[in-house]
Amino acid sequence: MTRPKAPRGATHLENLMDKRRFLLAGAVSAIAAPALAAGSSTSRTGPGLLTVTGAIGRSNRGALDPVLDQLMVKHGRSFDKAWEFDSAMLARLPAVTIQPTLEYDAKPHKLSGPLLTAVLGAAGVAASAAVTLTMRAIDGYAVAVSLADASRYRMIVATAIDGMPMSLGGLGPLWAVYDADRIADFADKPIKQRFALSPWGLYYIDVKAA
Repeated sequence: MTRPKAPRGATHLENLMDKRRFLLAGAVSAIAAPALAAGSSTSRTGPGLLTVTGAIGRSNRGALDPVLDQLMVKHGRSFDKAWEFDSAMLARLPAVTIQPTLEYDAKPHKLSGPLLTAVLGAAGVAASAAVTLTMRAIDGYAVAVSLADASRYRMIVATAIDGMPMSLGGLGPLWAVYDADRIADFADKPIKQRFALSPWGLYYIDVKAA
């Protein structure tokens, strides 16, 4: 069958419509891509390792569960919303490596993980916020530090030591720590006193207005 001849100007109109569809599809993709990326970074797919509560701008879980959040209950925690990280979410943040001399063997060790300020930023805490961070370890040890000091010390949430992921039962799986050898506030102190603000086995951070 012979295809009917298109009216004069029809081919040009079809080309314009195809171009418009192409541009529209590109615009939709450009809008959707950041949303998809943001969604992938907020969805916890593995076990929760770090819970951030208090004065946060984002949340990906609800209130404390009195039945399932037993460690938090034992440590007297309470919250109506939180930002919870798994290992993949932390791994997506840029990593920093420091090499402090540790008090346990008086030897330097490489510790790697995202900056604490980057971790808090992912939970919606502005780097300039006037807040205090109460960091709590799995054994109940808790320490408070201002966000300004945490930034000044370039504290990291270490996930690896000497190239290996830190284990539960050791210093991990997370350790809030700084390079004490190279920070004037700590370098002159006896090594046993340098890491008082560094809870290993970190699992919880509460953010409060200063």
